[in-house]
Amino acid sequence: MENVVDQMRHSKERFYGRIMMAVGIILWAAFAAALVFAAISANYSLVTLLAIYIVYGLLVWLAIVIGKILMRAYIYGHYVLIGPEQFPHLHQMVAEGAAAANLSEAPKAFVYNSGGLINAFALRIIGGRYIWLTSALIDADTDAQVRFVIGHEIGHHAAGHLDWKRNFLKLPGWIVPFLGPAYSRSRELTCDRVGAYLAQDLDAARSALQVLACGCIRLNSEMNPQAFEAQEAMVPPIAGFIVHIFSYYPRLSRRVEEVTRYFRPATPAAG
Repeated sequence: MENVVDQMRHSKERFYGRIMMAVGIILWAAFAAALVFAAISANYSLVTLLAIYIVYGLLVWLAIVIGKILMRAYIYGHYVLIGPEQFPHLHQMVAEGAAAANLSEAPKAFVYNSGGLINAFALRIIGGRYIWLTSALIDADTDAQVRFVIGHEIGHHAAGHLDWKRNFLKLPGWIVPFLGPAYSRSRELTCDRVGAYLAQDLDAARSALQVLACGCIRLNSEMNPQAFEAQEAMVPPIAGFIVHIFSYYPRLSRRVEEVTRYFRPATPAAG
C-alpha cells in the first residue's frame, strides 16, 4: 500500500497546496529582500545583518520549542493516554490505522474531557505525533464511527499536513485572502477519504460526519446520511458560496457528498 494516502489526496489540495507553496516562497523572498534593503539603508554590514537574523530566528525557534514542551507536560498530566492497558480497543484502532497508512510510528492518542465538544485533533509536538479525541465524541459515536475519526486524524499525519518544513514555506500564503481557507478545506476532504479507507466502512464515515452536525447520542442510530447529503442541494447558491469561502472547513453536507462520490462513483447509465 505504498503511497496510498497520496493517491487519495484531493485534487483541490494538490492545486491549492502548489499555490500556497509558490506564494509562500515568493513572499518569503520578498520579505528577505526587504530586510536586506533596510539593513543596507541603515549601513549595517553583511555580518551584522546575518547575526541579527540568526539571533531572531533562534529566539523564535526557542519560543516554539518551549511552548511545545509546556503543551506536552499539560497533555500527559491532564489527558488520558490510550494504550494496551488503557482503552485497548481504541489503541488497536490507532495502531492498525497507522500501519495501513504506512506511518513509521503510531501517533500517541489521548482522550480528554471536552465539556460536550464533539471533535478530534491531530498535532505534532515534542515527542512525535499526537491525536486527541474528545470525551463527547467517544460518547456520541459507535466504534465504527470512532475508527473513521481516528483514520481522519491519522490522515493529517500521513498526508504531511503537520510537516513543519512545508508549513513554514507555506506560512505567508495564509495572509492571501481566501487562499488559506480554501487550502484548509481541501485538506479536510483528503482526510475524510483516508478515514473512510482506513475504517473500511463508508456508511460509518458518512454517519460520523453527520454526528458532528447532530451531536446527539440518542439520535445516532436513527440518522440518515442520504437525507443529510440531500441537504447540500438545498443550500442557497450565493449565500452558501459566501459562507463557504470564509470557512476553514467544508460544509458537513458537502463532506458527506464528497466522500460518497469518491468511494461510490456514479454508475453510467446503460445505453
